[in-house]
Amino acid sequence: MFYDVIIIGKGPAGLSASLYTARGNLRTLVIGQESRLVKAKQIENFCCGGVASGEELLARGVSQAERFGVRMIDEEVVDLKRRDDHFVVVADKMTYEGKAIIIATGKNNVPVPVADLEKYLGKGVHYCVLCDGFFYQEAKVGVLGFKDFAVHELRELEGITNKLTLYTNGNSLQVSKENEQYLMDKQIPVKTDPIRAVAGGDFLTQLLFQDGSAEELEGLFVAYGSASSVDFARKLGVRIENGSIVVDQNQKTNVSGVFAAGDCTGGLAQVSVAVGQGAVAGEQAKRYVKALQDG
Repeated sequence: MFYDVIIIGKGPAGLSASLYTARGNLRTLVIGQESRLVKAKQIENFCCGGVASGEELLARGVSQAERFGVRMIDEEVVDLKRRDDHFVVVADKMTYEGKAIIIATGKNNVPVPVADLEKYLGKGVHYCVLCDGFFYQEAKVGVLGFKDFAVHELRELEGITNKLTLYTNGNSLQVSKENEQYLMDKQIPVKTDPIRAVAGGDFLTQLLFQDGSAEELEGLFVAYGSASSVDFARKLGVRIENGSIVVDQNQKTNVSGVFAAGDCTGGLAQVSVAVGQGAVAGEQAKRYVKALQDG
């Protein structure tokens, strides 16, 4: 399905952006899963908004966006890539295409409870198969994760190596039936033992498990929980600093056609800030698409 603008994230930043693109007569899709704002019991510091729970605020935003024709999809996004002059968003059920992308997924709050991952970052530990998978031809490689995002990264390693293992780190496997069948068909081992740490010398050589055992490994790709804004951005070559997407005053990233808004850009994590940044991102995405159409 093809859209003018695809917004990844159903929080206040994404919903705000969708109002500007939809009111500009652009085919707009908002895709993602439940915003963490839904857990906020009471919000009092959103100017002109009154007192409301996060769930109430989001419901108002969804209703308002849908009145302007915004399509809402509740799916987990697992990949984002560029294809010629547009973008492809891969979700757990379907694939969507669009001329412009607004990343508004907030920040990934799922910690990875494995010691020394950062110590071996770029030295055996990686967060992007598309970026670094090539260097592990026929190597023994693992993917750390337990959701569809992790299986997607395993699929990206096809043709690079067949020495693959999925490590869930004590979590139960939470994937679609299609991905469950994929793991069975490809006979990819799924190891659920809790991991204590990664280890090695100058480069990663081992996984150390909580039970005291160890396993030799040459590369580990982290895809823990659901894909975050930084995961998407990294695949497109978007600039990232201190775990946040870098944008200019117009919410533009360094990649043409890609915008970002809300908590994923750093700064003050407030509904009012997210709504304002979303408005700017939506307006700028609208101008970008209009320029493509006029050109």
